[in-house]
Amino acid sequence: MNVCEEQGKHLRFITPKTQTEIIMVFNNEKTTQPVCVIVGAGAGNGMAFARTFSAKGFTVVLLARNKSALDKRIEQVPSLKCVFSYSCDVTKPEAVETVFAEIKQQHGTINTLIYNAGNAAFDNVTNASVNTLEKTWKTNVQGLLSCSQQVIPGMKGLQGKASIVVIGATASVKGSASFLSFASAKGGQRNMAESMARALAPEGIHVSYVVIDGVIDTPMTRGFLKDKADDFFLNADAIANTVSHLVAQDKSAWTFQVDIRPFSEQW
Repeated sequence: MNVCEEQGKHLRFITPKTQTEIIMVFNNEKTTQPVCVIVGAGAGNGMAFARTFSAKGFTVVLLARNKSALDKRIEQVPSLKCVFSYSCDVTKPEAVETVFAEIKQQHGTINTLIYNAGNAAFDNVTNASVNTLEKTWKTNVQGLLSCSQQVIPGMKGLQGKASIVVIGATASVKGSASFLSFASAKGGQRNMAESMARALAPEGIHVSYVVIDGVIDTPMTRGFLKDKADDFFLNADAIANTVSHLVAQDKSAWTFQVDIRPFSEQW
């Protein structure tokens, strides 16, 4: 699915046929849009990232396992322009390779990758299973590696205008007793991101890690936590604004890790 539309003389409709880059036409002048791929486009952070980067003039590509549900979320946001959806299971390297090849063929070089995929698991050392541990690592660590390897070659030619932003959690830096598998995977993910940042900075690729320390405000979390006040929750659009700032940072002052939490959070 794509969401682009024509407004007056400003052509904002992109046909779904294969093309090497997305072109927008303004009074007969062609300009290329930067491309942002968001992996893990759920109703909270994922769609907030889509709204923010679409408003900033990016072609936004959203990846999720359930494409039909993703398309419904897109249709509920009339303000979105030049947004495309794809189905992908990041735990399958061959699926990642296939979908990114299609994305690059249709939309051109990817400037920004936001890795927001994740799957929390509630377990401890006495009841954790190897199967759960493996699934959590495949989504949070293996998936990040697979997706990053698909965008890095193209990003090297962007002269410091490329970003990989990885969305973490409290478990990335704190191993709580009841989050053994999740903390293991998120901790590994953060360390991988730091290794990537050190390796890729000289190549002009900014890798950053965002620790989300709190509960994001979504209909689902509100349903679970009906007694919590508004101040308890993180606003997804505010998170997206911080991520947008990371992507826009000048290469003379790049940030690696940002911790985000509500002012009321105890930490």
